Amino acid sequence: MSTVLAAMLLPIAAAHAVDAAPAAPAEPAAATSPAALPEVRVDGTRENDFKADKANSAKYTELLVNTPQTITVIKKELIEQQGAVTLADALRNTPGVGAFFLGENGNTNTGDAIFMRGFDASSSIYVDGVRDIGSISRDVFNIEQIDIVKGPAGTDGGRGSPTGSINLGSKQAHLQNAFSSIVTAGSGKQKRATADLNQVLSNDHGIAFRLNALAQDSGNPARHVVKNKRWAVAPTVGFGIGSPTRFTLSYLHVDQDNIPDGGVPTIGLPGYTSPDSANTVVAKRRLYLNDALPVDPRGFYGSTSDYDKVKADMMTVRVEHDFAPDVKLQNTARYGKTQQDYLLSAFRGTAANLVTETAAGAVLDPSAWTLKRPDLRTIKDQENQILTNQTTLTFDFDGAGMKHTAVAGLEFTSEKQLNHGYDVASLGVLPDANLYHPDPSAAFKTPAAPKRNSVRSDWTTNTQSAYLFDTAKLGERWMFSGGVRVDHYKTNYESVVLTTATTAPGVPAGVFLPVNLDLADTLVNGKLSVLFKPTANSSVYATVASSKQPPGGGTYTLSTSASSAANPKFDPQVTNTKEIGGKWDLLKQKLALNAAIYRTDVKNEIEQDPTDLLYYQTGKKRVDGVEISLTGELARGWLISGGYAHMKTSVEAGRAMTANGQNSLTYTPKDSFTVWTSYTLPMGVKLGGGANYVGKLLRGTDGAVGTPAYADAYWVVNAMAAYQVARNVELQLNVNNIFDEQYIQAINKSGYRYTPGAPRSASLTANIRF
Repeated sequence: MSTVLAAMLLPIAAAHAVDAAPAAPAEPAAATSPAALPEVRVDGTRENDFKADKANSAKYTELLVNTPQTITVIKKELIEQQGAVTLADALRNTPGVGAFFLGENGNTNTGDAIFMRGFDASSSIYVDGVRDIGSISRDVFNIEQIDIVKGPAGTDGGRGSPTGSINLGSKQAHLQNAFSSIVTAGSGKQKRATADLNQVLSNDHGIAFRLNALAQDSGNPARHVVKNKRWAVAPTVGFGIGSPTRFTLSYLHVDQDNIPDGGVPTIGLPGYTSPDSANTVVAKRRLYLNDALPVDPRGFYGSTSDYDKVKADMMTVRVEHDFAPDVKLQNTARYGKTQQDYLLSAFRGTAANLVTETAAGAVLDPSAWTLKRPDLRTIKDQENQILTNQTTLTFDFDGAGMKHTAVAGLEFTSEKQLNHGYDVASLGVLPDANLYHPDPSAAFKTPAAPKRNSVRSDWTTNTQSAYLFDTAKLGERWMFSGGVRVDHYKTNYESVVLTTATTAPGVPAGVFLPVNLDLADTLVNGKLSVLFKPTANSSVYATVASSKQPPGGGTYTLSTSASSAANPKFDPQVTNTKEIGGKWDLLKQKLALNAAIYRTDVKNEIEQDPTDLLYYQTGKKRVDGVEISLTGELARGWLISGGYAHMKTSVEAGRAMTANGQNSLTYTPKDSFTVWTSYTLPMGVKLGGGANYVGKLLRGTDGAVGTPAYADAYWVVNAMAAYQVARNVELQLNVNNIFDEQYIQAINKSGYRYTPGAPRSASLTANIRF
């Protein structure tokens, strides 16, 4: 010890000896003073894996803590920890949002059928601020973050859902060489691989190339036969990165070849009774059906020949220029095209389609019960196109004793959709399916050879939009925000329909009848907010905002039906929301706590007068809600993302919407909760887990008899463990639905069909990073 100590002290003693030596003759001061060294400061921040500071859209100029609206941001790190692969998977991280509605009339919703705060938000999905109108299931392989903007978003994006929008922010090229890959295998024959390559081509000129790619061929752990097969590429090149002038060229191609899921019968579930009316069948049959056991939730009642083929292409050009630190221009041009070719063998569990007894009336053994599927093959042959250019100018100025940040923009958009109809006879006739043991490979009674007929619909909508936002700061405490957007649109809708006895009175059934409808209007939406900052890292605010949905909704599919909200004679659906909330950035801005209460009123809903049987826009719906969220870092290495939502919904004017007659909105859980947390331990170990709660979902009503009126509430608990096996390789194990909860994920309007929730499943992922 003394030797070591002496060795440590020797340099110090030598230095002191030098200091004590006789001084040399003095030199002139200028010659002996050391040269002054410039001060060097290194500033850096550690990225928060869960908490985002800003929304992706250029229309939101302030930090989220200073934005007077409920906005949930889901970052890719959270998505990757959970092993989520689709938009629907990722949205489970925000309460009260999900794909709860299966469809109706034997149909199944295709793509991301998302409900938010009581209303369908499927037509309000954006990619990098541009509307994405294809009805496809979106993958998150090329997504950096997802912004869920809750409340009317009409001022931001024009026509849209009454209760919010979803914006997907794509991965962009940057000035750092990097490569990562995620390879996953798991339950349900899951096989998936992604790659993310970023290559700097020129540091001096800020040029970089990024390529994201995906390949997947997976089954579904909850279902037999269902398949999710896709591949995709997304190259991006950026010029002038980090300079005042930036140019980005991006392309996305997605190719899907799936087998869709039509759900399973609700027979045997709580609330199910015989769909027969008491005066048409013997009591014995009703008794057997009422006591029937549920079917196997993995059973597939379609055909192995069903398909869902999607091709999507999207090309985006973005130019950004900073004229000065306080004046910035962004121009985004995009062309997108989505083609979907879809065929599903569906069913209806009506009394006429359930065969439980012989022709003589003897009840069969349940193992011999069958389900008829007469002419119920849902087909979609659809093409969507969008061509748009958005120009946004952001600038700061002083006026009226306040500092202002304004955003002004112009947007020109052309949208098109083409749908083809098919000859029903060409779709083939399916044999009856055994109710408890369906055979998806059974031969058709009449072979299927899908053939287009003359039925079609073709619409084109051209929209010119202008918007202006202003955020004014009065001192350090007060902020006032306002915005207005004007959209002028013109829609031409052409279709050819096959008449029936009711669709065209006076016209023989079976005639192909042309329909041509035009609609033009100007929509004006606005929002106004006041925000007070008790501290530099907190705010309380009040906001009022509006949104409008024209006849035809998000797809402008017009109708001549007197009872349809898509009839051009009706006015737009109008939404007004009032929200009061507070936001706090805690623990040195590492943790965000948000809370809000709101009221949303939707009016101009179509209702039938019981006296004259005519339709009027007298309907009104309301959602009162409370929402709380917590996102970020609790301590170093300890991350959390969670939220709770409570919604009280009602029909203020008009008929009841629910099957049980309750005055509520359908497919909207009264209470919902989500949480995910992870902790990084020493030695490269990471543990994580979370839970999701979805309250009871009331279904709609369409006259169906004996089917469950709701889907019951459920909890699902998930877990994750990861270990750094090498410097560049991490293995991650995800176990979903640990307690193997059986639940209904979505239910259709009649209540005959439902989508089973995924049972316990596991996946093993290799995260490779260089």
